[in-house]
Amino acid sequence: MRLVRNKKHIKDAEELNITAFMNLMVILVPFLLITAVFSKIAILELNIPKGNSAANKNKKPELQLQIVVRENLIDIQDGNVGLIKRFPLKDRETNWKSMSDLLVQLKNKFPKKDNVTLLVEQDVSYQLMVKVMDKARTATIIQPGLTTESMDLFPSISIGDAPAFVAGGKK
Repeated sequence: MRLVRNKKHIKDAEELNITAFMNLMVILVPFLLITAVFSKIAILELNIPKGNSAANKNKKPELQLQIVVRENLIDIQDGNVGLIKRFPLKDRETNWKSMSDLLVQLKNKFPKKDNVTLLVEQDVSYQLMVKVMDKARTATIIQPGLTTESMDLFPSISIGDAPAFVAGGKK
């Protein structure tokens, strides 16, 4: 018996048309490479405030620096002693130089202290909160006749909710 092969059933393999896919890759790859340069993320490292342990209760109380940011004022206070200085806010602005000078004085008095707790009310804008964090983190020192230099103040920042405000002090 002889097998008859039908020539209609034998076909050559067709070429895969990848022109459209190659055009897509030619456009997509440079686009992704270009946009990757512009998508940088800034990260602020924050810490959770530490609780008081039994070992810390026997020691002399140290500075527990707190900056309380409210809608109309900024308080710099010691968690053990209380209010150190109050800076009124008007249109999200205050005497930033005076606040920075006070933080520099505190850093000079407690040079090993590097943490601060930032207590913020709910209605405070994000921009104001970041500005206060920047002021607490570093200070620019300008000395006449010398170059300006940057001083690290309190780089370790913890964030929490501000306590309710009472006109005579804190609640």
